[in-house]
Amino acid sequence: METNQTSSRKKDHIELAFLSQTECIDSRFYYEPFLSAHPNANSVPQKQIANKTLNLPLWVSSMTGGTAQAGIINRNLAMACKEFGMGMGLGSCRIILNDNTYFEDFNVRQYLGDSVPFYANLGIAQIEELIQSNQLHLVKELVDKLNADGLIVHVNPLQEWLQPEGDKIQFAPIDTIKRIIDQINCKLIVKEVGQGFGPKSFVELLQLPIEAIEFGAHGGTNFATLELLRQQDHIKEQLTPITKIGHTANEMVEFANLATAQLGSKALCKNLIISGGIKDYLDGYYLIQKSSANAIYAQASAFLKHATGDYETLRTYCELQKKGLETCYTYLTIKPTTN
Repeated sequence: METNQTSSRKKDHIELAFLSQTECIDSRFYYEPFLSAHPNANSVPQKQIANKTLNLPLWVSSMTGGTAQAGIINRNLAMACKEFGMGMGLGSCRIILNDNTYFEDFNVRQYLGDSVPFYANLGIAQIEELIQSNQLHLVKELVDKLNADGLIVHVNPLQEWLQPEGDKIQFAPIDTIKRIIDQINCKLIVKEVGQGFGPKSFVELLQLPIEAIEFGAHGGTNFATLELLRQQDHIKEQLTPITKIGHTANEMVEFANLATAQLGSKALCKNLIISGGIKDYLDGYYLIQKSSANAIYAQASAFLKHATGDYETLRTYCELQKKGLETCYTYLTIKPTTN
């Protein structure tokens, strides 16, 4: 049997050799094959977020709710997060803030278990409205009824500005976030939604006692572009250039490192969720290693692509991400950046 397997493998090698030529190389890493055995169960170090442990440094970023497939998608994602030890953020929960019609689409703690972090989600415009109407207590009630660990506040001024029916943001989001912190006892994660944000925003956010900052960098799903695509042609033509502004995840890691060093003990937020344009585990690993913070990375569309059908499809995808990360942590170190 062994002889037959070897013969078959060698035959494959001959037939596939010309298809296996390397055309380009990923120059971000040093590859050190002599220093480690093959990966084992402990190759990927655990990470702590929201007083809970992640077995993979991966966060399933906010996606969907209130549509026909949302329940299936969220349940599949929740089961994957439990099995592989990943964190999960829900899509906007606005639809269940005052009405439980779609509640079961979001009610996935039973599939997650209690060991991994799970966050509800509202937009900064909705938070403004709740503050102005003296209904901020609904935020805590939302988190409690979902049995979530806290709330993600997504900050999306450009999306709202370009959305035909968008909400007008009346106050600087940083001031609204400070008011939430002062008025309710709830862990917060703050994120952008596809443009990212610059160094001055990092300086302000890092000084707040929030659980984590998620990038939502330029390069992933761009919700400003998405909203503009819904506009009439003459509007799209004139306003498209503004959707191209923003910051990449790589650039934002550098902003965060610099701001953290400048702030020293004034930096109260210790955790980063690096998202936006993360194509694969190599991108994620590189950015985590480049960050001076306790960092994990997040993906949305990559998980969504595999979560719309049966669970086994998603499970296979997660298994391969795990295998890729095990390889990274065993054999790769990042090269120092040169300015």
